[in-house]
Amino acid sequence: MLPRVKILFAGGALGQVVPSPDGCFGLLTTGAPVEGKLELNKAYAIRKPDDAFITLGITEENNPGLHKAITEFYNEAGEGVKLWIKLFAEAITMTQMVTLATANAAKDLLLEAGGEIRALFIHRTPAESYAPVIAGGLDGDVATARAAAQLLGEWSMDTFKAPIFIVISGLFYSGSPADLTNLTTEENDRVAIFIGDTVSGDGCAIGLIAGRLARIPVQRNIGRVKDSAIITISPAFAGDVSIETADPESIHDKGYITLRSHVGLAGYYFTDDVLAIAQTDDYSHITHRRTIDKAVRIANTIMLQELLEEIPVNGQGQVSVTYAKSLETLIENAIINNMTANAELGNDPSDQNDTGVECYVDITQNIVSTGRLNVKLRVKPYGYARYIDVELGFKKINS
Repeated sequence: MLPRVKILFAGGALGQVVPSPDGCFGLLTTGAPVEGKLELNKAYAIRKPDDAFITLGITEENNPGLHKAITEFYNEAGEGVKLWIKLFAEAITMTQMVTLATANAAKDLLLEAGGEIRALFIHRTPAESYAPVIAGGLDGDVATARAAAQLLGEWSMDTFKAPIFIVISGLFYSGSPADLTNLTTEENDRVAIFIGDTVSGDGCAIGLIAGRLARIPVQRNIGRVKDSAIITISPAFAGDVSIETADPESIHDKGYITLRSHVGLAGYYFTDDVLAIAQTDDYSHITHRRTIDKAVRIANTIMLQELLEEIPVNGQGQVSVTYAKSLETLIENAIINNMTANAELGNDPSDQNDTGVECYVDITQNIVSTGRLNVKLRVKPYGYARYIDVELGFKKINS
């Protein structure tokens, strides 16, 4: 086995490096090539709408689905945010896009981007003649794509060392939450399904969720009310059903992200940022996924510098205390400088010793005999006010 660094995720509990592009995402979808400008199966990096609409020649006429997604993305994220796009022929399914063995698809896009992509957004604009096979309340392609996307996410973490999460468009929604597969019984902790659009029909406003995630820091929930409504003018739909009558609570309870309205507030908001896994899991929300993945990238960068390093040991072949403490400090400082300082960890501001990160190197491990260096790293997430109960009554009046 080659010398390597391996990050192991812990469950059941919740040095300076180059700042990471947390909002650098990839969009994979179907469409039509533009002669001399836009090719199928080729990766393009854009930073503003003009890069897509002028340089690549994407219009509402030749690529309505892609044009809509890019417009929505930059309306939310703002110009300057890097977005990788890759276009496929109409016949290509979302499952094929994310399957590891598919040539020139998602895996190759991650490699071409050099590991900088933090999330993939998978969409499709099928041909008018396309006849979906509905399974679990959505196009059956969504279910098979979900499983393939989880494998892609695990490969990107375990082999490529560049952790990602994947959001898949919930296309051809039947309109009934009862039809939906219950994602909270699955184990896809790197995959989310989004149901919702600004127009009635079989599509999905994938650009909206990608743009909002690109705009906010890793610890922030996409449904945070203080960040303003995601849709302020257009109506919102889940399939052919308006959000007002779509029962977004039931859709959410099945483990999907969708849209909702709040009484007293204009516009529409995301329900939450759930992933397709039991909600008791440590990594059941995109906020926790993004937070831990950022810590992974920082820790991996630091630990790569230690690969095949000469490590001082004591008479029993154990890691020296001096080296262990030095490494703990190095990793903790990298997390502090790149996350705690940006308010991305849930440290207690009233406790100056709470940095939101703890690193521990076991000094009893015999590295001479095993060649293995075990490091424990813990970061503290934020709490989220998902359920707020207010006790209200009349003030007591003294007679």
